[in-house]
Amino acid sequence: MSVDCMIEDKRWAAVDLEGLADAAAAATFAHLGLSGYEVSLLGCNDARIADLNADFRGKPTPTNVLSWPSDERGADLDGGQPLPPDRTDPELGDIAIAYDTCAQEAESAGKALEDHTTHLVIHGILHLLGYDHDRDQDATLMEGLEKQILGNMGVADPYRGE
Repeated sequence: MSVDCMIEDKRWAAVDLEGLADAAAAATFAHLGLSGYEVSLLGCNDARIADLNADFRGKPTPTNVLSWPSDERGADLDGGQPLPPDRTDPELGDIAIAYDTCAQEAESAGKALEDHTTHLVIHGILHLLGYDHDRDQDATLMEGLEKQILGNMGVADPYRGE
């Protein structure tokens, strides 16, 4: 397991994005019984993620996290298990995370920025693995995994109180 982290916004250094990402990836892969895969992570700001969101999703607004899987792994049936990643290709894909939006969300929710960032990195990795939240049962499955992985890391349920 490896996370190739590129930091464009220096504010990410205050929360050690690289360390958080490594820990989040290790916990996610261990929970799912996976090893030997690679993820690329871009730590950027709202302006950069808005550009990426416009280019790839047609939405010229900032968001907290974006992901680009290297392959389509999503389940056909709502709530089904995604396809397993290809063992011959260790690269799962790319994630971008925006400091401004993450910091604002954490502050608004009364959460530590480190915990919220960890959650969003796990969320992004699960997207790379084919998990999604567009359909109800898919969302239940993905959120359940996030809560379990974060709980194993000592991070509170991010959905409590929603």
